[in-house]
Amino acid sequence: MVTLTPAAVEKVSSLIQAKDNDQLALRIFIKSGGCSGFSYGMALDEKKDNDQAFEIEGVKVVIDEMSGQYLNGAVVDFVDSMMGAGFKIENPNATSTCGCGSSFKTADGAGKPGACC
Repeated sequence: MVTLTPAAVEKVSSLIQAKDNDQLALRIFIKSGGCSGFSYGMALDEKKDNDQAFEIEGVKVVIDEMSGQYLNGAVVDFVDSMMGAGFKIENPNATSTCGCGSSFKTADGAGKPGACC
């Protein structure tokens, strides 16, 4: 399971409210690519068949089956600083990450490295 910090819950809630669609959830996924092998992705989306779905502080979260194995135990935060604002993922399954923090590698070496973020 993935957890969201209070800052992430607040930001995602405001994004969903702006869309005025109570069926939307935060979709967290990984895809092959990035300079380390996998890169993170997030979107507002509706639940699909075979998604793992759960709710955190009123925010619906969905994760596809393949991504779930690499995101188990991850913590999603929203950071707003002088350097910029955005979501940050702390993933205990990542054995290394790239400098930008949006690409990671796992112990099994799965994923295909590609262009840097």
